[in-house]
Amino acid sequence: MNGTDWRFKIAHREALIGVGLALFNFVWWFGFAYGMGSAPVEEYTYVFGLPAWFFYSCVVGFLVIAVLVIVIVKFFFVEVPFDEEEEEKR
Repeated sequence: MNGTDWRFKIAHREALIGVGLALFNFVWWFGFAYGMGSAPVEEYTYVFGLPAWFFYSCVVGFLVIAVLVIVIVKFFFVEVPFDEEEEEKR
């Protein structure tokens, strides 16, 4: 073995993508929850009976993240074999 296994490069790239998605989810949630939710309760607007800050941070945020994860996994992640290569067994 003359270097790092190629699968580690893929795993690190995909791990960074996962961390990026988690950070995006947190920023989305925090921005809507504390940006819109810091107003007095009397000034809240409502969407489908939910406070707008909750609807956009939790309901829409969940849908956006779910779609992003599906797209990222489908188009950017690659299948990596976990078994040893034949050359390494010899």
